[in-house]
Formats: sequence, C-alpha cells, structure tokens
Amino acid sequence: IRHPYSTLHYIMTTKVIDAICTLNTLQTNASALEQVRRERCNPQVQLQAMRGFLERAGITVEELDHLNIIHVTGTKGKGSTCAFTEQILRSYGFCTGFYSSPHLVQVRERIRINGQPIGKELFTKYFWQVYGRLYETKDAHGGTMPAYFRFLTILAFHVFLQEKVDLAVIEVGIGGAYDCTNIIRRPWVCGISSLGIDHTQILGDTTEKIAWQKGGIFKSGVPAFTVKQPEEAMAVLKDRAKEISCPLWVCPELEDYKADCGPLHLGLAGKHQRSNASLALQLSHTWLQKRCLPGGIDQSFPSTHFDNTSILQATPFKPTPIMVKGLAETEWHGRNQTLKHGAVTYFLDGAHTMRSMQACLQWFTETAAQHERNASGPVTRVLLFNATGERDSAAMLKLLVPCHFDFAVFCPNITEAITSCNADQQNFNVSVENMLTRCLDNERSWRLHHSLGDNQGTQLLIEGGLPLISEKKADTLVFPCILSALQWITQGRDAVLAAKGVLAVKPNIAAKAALLRSAAEIHVLITGSLHLVGGALKHLDPESSK
Repeated sequence: IRHPYSTLHYIMTTKVIDAICTLNTLQTNASALEQVRRERCNPQVQLQAMRGFLERAGITVEELDHLNIIHVTGTKGKGSTCAFTEQILRSYGFCTGFYSSPHLVQVRERIRINGQPIGKELFTKYFWQVYGRLYETKDAHGGTMPAYFRFLTILAFHVFLQEKVDLAVIEVGIGGAYDCTNIIRRPWVCGISSLGIDHTQILGDTTEKIAWQKGGIFKSGVPAFTVKQPEEAMAVLKDRAKEISCPLWVCPELEDYKADCGPLHLGLAGKHQRSNASLALQLSHTWLQKRCLPGGIDQSFPSTHFDNTSILQATPFKPTPIMVKGLAETEWHGRNQTLKHGAVTYFLDGAHTMRSMQACLQWFTETAAQHERNASGPVTRVLLFNATGERDSAAMLKLLVPCHFDFAVFCPNITEAITSCNADQQNFNVSVENMLTRCLDNERSWRLHHSLGDNQGTQLLIEGGLPLISEKKADTLVFPCILSALQWITQGRDAVLAAKGVLAVKPNIAAKAALLRSAAEIHVLITGSLHLVGGALKHLDPESSK
C-alpha cells in the first residue's frame, strides 16, 4: 500500500514530467533555428511576435512595467551578476523573481521566487495555464506556438505577475536587441557584464557587432551600467547609449568600495567574479534608490539628463551591511563550484567561451593547488570535457593542456544511457550521432595538442548498441553519457555514484584505471558546457533533482 504522502509525491512528479515533456515539444529543430537566424535581420518582427504570444497568454506589455525589472546581458558573468543582485535585494526583505538560463538539472531552476526554483505544484499549475491559452488560440494564428525559450520567458513573466514579486531580475538569453526578453519597455536599471565572442552565427563575429547587440537592451532615460570592456566594445556601447538617450556608467573596481568590514567577501569563487559583484552593487543600489527614496533618485545620483558624449564613471559608495551580507551569501551552482566526495573532489565550471575558460583555468589552478597541498598522498587529475554548437573547443582545450591532466575524458551532454526519466535534460536539437562525433573530434584535438597523433584505426567498444569508450592511449577516453564517464573516473570511490551500480568495461580498459585506483585523491575538472555541468550535478548532488 502506497503511503498517502508518497502517492501525492508520485502524482505531482508525474504531472511535472507531463508538463516538461510537453514543453520539450517546443524545442526548436535545426531548420527552425535557421529560420530564426534569417528573421533576426528584422528585430521588429521578432518583438512583434513576442508581443502577440504574450497577449495570447493573457499578458500585456504594460503589465511588465509593474515588475520593477533589472535587465542584464553580457557574454560572461551575466548569470553571476544576476545572482549577486537578486541575493542583495532579497537580503533587504524584498520578494524577488529571477529568470535565468540555461538550467543545470531541472527546468524549474530558470524561474525562481526568493532564490528558490518554483515548486513542482506551482510550475505545473502555471505551465498549463499559459500553455492552454496559447494552444487554444493557435488555430486562429496560423497554428503557431512559441519556441522553447520564448515560452519559458512568457511563463516566467506570468509566474512573477501572479506571485506579485517586488522585483524581477531578468537575464537575457542570447544577445539583447533581438532577444525575446527585450519586450520589456521600462526596466528600472540595465546592466552589461563582460563582453566577448560567442553565438557568432546569431550575434556576429566581432566584438563590435556583439556589443551592438548587447547594447540593444538600453532604454531611453533608464540608467545602465557596464563593467570595463575592451576599447572597441566600449566605443560601440557609448554610441548605442547616445543613440537611445540612455545614461551609461562604468562600474568601479570592487576594491574601491570601502565597507566597515574591510575587503568584501564573495560567495562565488574566482577573481573574475569581482567585476560581476561591482556591477551587482551598482544595479541593486540604483534599484533601491528608485524604490526607497522620495522622488526615486537622490540628489547625489547623476541626473539622467546629461550630455552623453562620454561614458561616465560610476561612483564607488559604502556598501551597507545588508549588501555585504548579500555578496557573501550568494550561491550560483555550476560556476566555480567545488564538491568533495571522500577521495574525489569535483571542480565544476560551465565555461564555454575563450574568456570564460581563461577565468576557469585561473580558478582551477589556484583552487586545485590548495587542495593538493592538503592531500594525504599522490593526486590524479582528470578533465571531463564537452563543448557544443559553434564553439571553438580545440582552442579551449589548448588552454587546458598546461594543467597536466593524467586523463582527458569526453562525453556528450547525455545524463545517462537510459533517458526516459530525464525529461528536464532532453535536447531534441542535436542527434546522438552528432554529439558523439563532436566528442571524438574533441578527443582528437586533445591528442594533437599533446602531439600524440591520430590513430585512424581506432574502434569503439560497443555495449548494448552504444559506443562505450575508445580503445586509445590511456590518457584519452570517450564515453556515451555523463554517468558512465563519472563511474569510470571515480572507480567506485565516490559513494554517491557507487550507489548507482558498477560500470562494466573490458579488462584492458579497466587496467587503464590503475592510476585512479591507487591515487590518494582524484581531482576532476568538469567544464566546457553548462549542460555538461548540470548533467554531472544531477548524479553528484541528488538533492538537486528533487
């Protein structure tokens, strides 16, 4: 007999899975993605389509003005900036909404209330409300339904409006000007984190083109802040701000803020987080001034009526104790995150651009060195890597060569070989064959960086119809899924993974793991893709799946 609680849990879990499976039907296939790229030359068409979907879902653009939005874009660090900002304002007692992407383990992570992913019951309730309205009206609109990200953006707005949040921190998906979050008309403040090269097929292949896209979130008269940018990117942002009549300030260094407690401590590791924290301080400070002070902005705050011929330098202020507390308590999983499971320590970072990989490399080098100094004996280093899309994985791998990994392991962003229970992490945009081919290409790049050559005669070991690992030199291996990769790397020394069973491999492959079995500790860097990191966390942190 099933216990009443377990029965309720089972029913709710089933309803959530049903909703997520329905959501997955909105994932954009390759041909539709190409159509999106063609349409991006006309942003008004994109935003008009978004407005139409919003209205079909029962939401007006005017209603979004009441969400008191902080809108943030950037290439690297925009999610961390949002996390810092949300934590600071939540620490003041405000009810916060936070929309981000992508999710690591569960799609509900993208829509947060007071820092927590919305619960299964709320997600299911609001999902079917929005999906039902759109589905009922699709025949009258040429059978159209919003694609995956656009639907989730509409759902987030609906949730925040229904839950009556005091503010919403909205992270841009891709770019800015043409992103569907840019349907927002009157944010309270905008922010731009570090800019670099990414999503070139959509945003352009130069820093200037990408900066132009990012500056598209500027709004007339709405304060905007940016971290220090490359000279060519800053020039474009300056022109965009002037064109839109948007007051733009450059954030000071974090060291310039003088708090009573001394140097500010950040809850997120990595030196690159310091610029994100400074941006978050300016965004939260500006929001608080508008919310809490008579007239919205005090006399010490620069006027929004100014000669915008130069970018202004934002003034470092004295952070309040609540701000200091917010920065110190910020959590943002999958970014410079360390997990220790007995003899195995995982270093997880979703870096997927050259600049973010450089930051990841600096963090890992320093953090792993600290752990190695405290180790009881020899440490074996393992890289678990994957990269997707148009990203230059060979260049990123080259950055990682100096880390002297004993093993480089590659796998696709598939959590486990049997995916029927992983609706949150299913991706219908790329075939399994293409994902495995990319892994083999990544392995080949790594071997070439090490001057190992390319063994054209390599064959894949087949088990249950899926390639298991490549029979190559001991330092590189390719697995069909994240779980099998983690199981081989840890060799039963992580109790959390050991509970999932034992990985069956051929004797000669098992023999290659002797170094892993004899090491006092195993250090694993998991990087190259946020989706890879999320899939790993699903197995390493079971609580994240509940």
